[in-house]
Amino acid sequence: MTTDASPNPRRIALFLLLMVLVGLNLRPALSSLAPLLLRIKADTGLTPLAIGALTTLPVLCLGIFAPLAPWLAKRTGPENALALALGGLILGLFLRGMPAVALLFVGTLLVGAAIGIAGTLLPALVKRELPGGADLMTGVYTMALCLGGALGAGLSIPLANLLGGWRFSLVSWGLLAGIALLAWITLMPRSPRQATATPTGGSMRQLLGQPLAWQVMLLMGTQSSLAYIVFGWLPTLLQARGYSESEAGWLMGASVMVQLISALGAPWLARFSRDQRPALLLVLGCVGAGLWLLLQAGEAWRWPGVVLLGLGQGGSFSLALTLIVLRTANSRLAGKLSGLAQGGGYTLAAMGPLGVGVLLQLEVSMTTMTSVLLLIVAVAAGFALLAGRNLRLDVDASGRLTTR
Repeated sequence: MTTDASPNPRRIALFLLLMVLVGLNLRPALSSLAPLLLRIKADTGLTPLAIGALTTLPVLCLGIFAPLAPWLAKRTGPENALALALGGLILGLFLRGMPAVALLFVGTLLVGAAIGIAGTLLPALVKRELPGGADLMTGVYTMALCLGGALGAGLSIPLANLLGGWRFSLVSWGLLAGIALLAWITLMPRSPRQATATPTGGSMRQLLGQPLAWQVMLLMGTQSSLAYIVFGWLPTLLQARGYSESEAGWLMGASVMVQLISALGAPWLARFSRDQRPALLLVLGCVGAGLWLLLQAGEAWRWPGVVLLGLGQGGSFSLALTLIVLRTANSRLAGKLSGLAQGGGYTLAAMGPLGVGVLLQLEVSMTTMTSVLLLIVAVAAGFALLAGRNLRLDVDASGRLTTR
């Protein structure tokens, strides 16, 4: 693919369509698991700690495998690398539905690896295809992620009831991934790889020496930790408060659906200023308020809590991804920062679901659980104050990476 001054409108429209279709597949494999955890536990006999590991494993794999995306893209081309990731996602979804409990974990591992690679490739592709509007297009991509997450959470129980079990419910999402893979392979516009002139300089070692890169990564990690705690444990926490299995799943699904609004709107909000700190603090405040209302307030406050949590999480994730393109000068640096931010960030984020599993094993009170979650929100806000500043990673005339 090449980027020029007069991009082809048809090419842009096709790329956006494919980007949305791929994005729809990068969350159902995660969000569809949470509403089914009690059924999985009852059917397999797994302990709460093992169930916690099951929710942590895909997030950990997001972090471990995300840094491989730039390496894989360099050797096979980003289009082929993304196709391989979608193929791995389909295989992982299939394995999760097999009778052996070990394959449930293996499939979950493969799902996390595939999503980690695909999710890292897309921001760099957006930066390259649409450099002038990369931040807004990242919002569209995040909206697709949120819609996929909402569908996974909301349809998980109905699919299990319709298809005759939780295994079939998990496997069924492979159909959507298959459609995305077929569309990507047949419709993706391609250009000779050598036609793209990539600037030199800005190695990963230099990137690791830039505080701004670490700040973006730590923001990604802390806000993602909250997101994957919600994906992995919110239905269980709501059921502990007395909600039914189905209602808990739909409350989480509704919250993820609300994320569509802020996922698309947050990048527009961020554009009003070159400093994204006010926007980041606003959405993180919504996350904190939503969690408190859902876990501490009365039942009458559950829907305001759902809305606030959804607005906050959709906006914080969209802005965190947007910072990857706003804080870099070109697509090559965006790809490297994407690998670092999502790789290190998701590795850090994996500690969130595991920590909640440990707390549930220890049978802590809901007040203690809520306090821990609000502490994570506060830490994320601290990193937002650093990563949200008007700075950018660029390569100087001598080929060295600098922050300007």
